[in-house]
Amino acid sequence: MQISELLTPVYDAAWLPWAVQYFFLIGISATTALTAAFAAFGGAGSSARRLLPAAVTVLLVSAIAAPVSLLADLHQPGRFWHFYAHLTPWSWMWLGALLLPVFVTLALLFCAAWWWGRIGWVRALGMALAVSALSILVYTGAEVMVLRSRPLWHTVFLPVNFALTAWLGALGAMFLVGRWLRGGTQAMPVELLRSLSLTAVVMMALGAGAWTLLGLLGMDPSFDAALRLFTEFPIWRVSLAGAVATGFCMIALLQRPARTLAAPLPSAVLALTMLAAAWIFRWVVFMSVQGVPKYGAGLYLYEMPWGSDGLLGMVGVLGLCVALIAAVTYALELFPARTRGLAA
Repeated sequence: MQISELLTPVYDAAWLPWAVQYFFLIGISATTALTAAFAAFGGAGSSARRLLPAAVTVLLVSAIAAPVSLLADLHQPGRFWHFYAHLTPWSWMWLGALLLPVFVTLALLFCAAWWWGRIGWVRALGMALAVSALSILVYTGAEVMVLRSRPLWHTVFLPVNFALTAWLGALGAMFLVGRWLRGGTQAMPVELLRSLSLTAVVMMALGAGAWTLLGLLGMDPSFDAALRLFTEFPIWRVSLAGAVATGFCMIALLQRPARTLAAPLPSAVLALTMLAAAWIFRWVVFMSVQGVPKYGAGLYLYEMPWGSDGLLGMVGVLGLCVALIAAVTYALELFPARTRGLAA
């Protein structure tokens, strides 16, 4: 009887946890921008307009924090200059280097116009911001989807799922920050947020169904790659079961009356569940998929470092977001008259 020892080599991850933070924050920022742009066209006192304070807060925080994560993911911030010094229009990263500053600038201008109560400017900037936000969603999805060497990435459903899970996280972030704004969760348009959240969950379910159907028809190779992982590796079956359980949990929470969801504890549980779902999806897409060998059997082993390229970096991004939320909510409390005409 012979014993064969199978050794799994250790490879450095090409995408670090910084990428997870960037795609998480920029996705939330872009989908919040779309939501805020449409909300700006609601009538005075409408649910849409009452959503703007929370939407603007989330947009401002994520639009500032996301580029910080991107620069950290480049390992050397000076590398960002290379995108402008060398023209490579066939690269989605190069296009992103052009699209991202435009989006961040428009987001800051939109927030400033809302702050000063300039509804005309808010709506004009909102239209430009919506177009820019769509470009961000396309570029962030495409720069991962174009990698043909990874069947799990090379599918049109990846950008779609990036966008939908980001929107879910954005709505969860609005649920969360609303508790620290004037009036708390009671002043939030909970019924509107609940409807939008249910829409996001249903669209995600429809996308999963379409992906499964096309995969069974042999029209999407990523389905076969995923099916092999679910069949051969228990950890992937656990992740699938966790995703399904989280979906049912969110639907159950969203079925509760708006009055119940406006309470501090249920709204916090729902918000954190939505944010966690969006973040975990990106962790699986980037970090777990990198553990799948392109050739051979088994899974590559990945140990998250404790330093700035791992846990410490993620904690730092969380701290930055908390600090920005605290600063923005304090400023809104200090100068409520600036936005009274738009928030009401």
